[in-house]
Amino acid sequence: MPLIDPVTMSQPAGKAGATQSTKAKDSVSLTQPVPIMPSSQAQAVKHVHPVILLSFFLLRFNALVADPVSTMTTSLPVVLAIQAAYTIICLPAVGSQAAKPAKKLRPGEKKKPGSEGAGSNIAVTTLVALMLSIVAAVVLHVVLVLFGAPFLTHLPQTFLCSLQLSVLGLFPLFYTRGVSNKEWLEILSASAPFDEAFGGMIGASVGAWLGAVPIPLDWDREWQKWPVTILCGIYAGYVVGKLLGGTVAFGKRFG
Repeated sequence: MPLIDPVTMSQPAGKAGATQSTKAKDSVSLTQPVPIMPSSQAQAVKHVHPVILLSFFLLRFNALVADPVSTMTTSLPVVLAIQAAYTIICLPAVGSQAAKPAKKLRPGEKKKPGSEGAGSNIAVTTLVALMLSIVAAVVLHVVLVLFGAPFLTHLPQTFLCSLQLSVLGLFPLFYTRGVSNKEWLEILSASAPFDEAFGGMIGASVGAWLGAVPIPLDWDREWQKWPVTILCGIYAGYVVGKLLGGTVAFGKRFG
């Protein structure tokens, strides 16, 4: 019977252990999806939110076609209020205790009093997220122009459209992710894990792109004016992306 060097036998086990350790570290370093808060109120708002959002858009659609600038201006505070209510009730603020992974208690260890209430100030986080969304709208305006939006004309329409896109798609992300370089690198490279916030942003972006398709068609319809169909795509895409990101696609990544 041939002799086997015990050192040689131990090497594969050591390599396997190192591989498992590396994989564990990689999984920990990856950005994690943000789940909806477990409260019954958050679960209810999660389902009602897209219905309210689409109902309000459909209610204002005829006015949007007739006067896009005035309608987008007056509807923006309502959309922001809807988004803020959904975000505050359903999503954990960046840095809050609810946003951190739950720590398993050791046998006999008691949860520290007041740990659930610790974390970032929701009002401050909401205000910062709003300010960042307004700044991001300027960047989105430039992106829309690069993708074919009118450059010297329709400036109010384009910027208000950018604001609507930013409030829908980026405000929840700023609220839950903050300004972390690592997390935003994954978001901008479309490699972040899907959740409701990221799914909504992807859906709104794709919807805006698809919404531009009917504009150059020779149908001579009033609703083909800039940027009515873009907004239709943004709202429809946001709702679809949000629903998919919170259900079947939750935690998954592109590729």
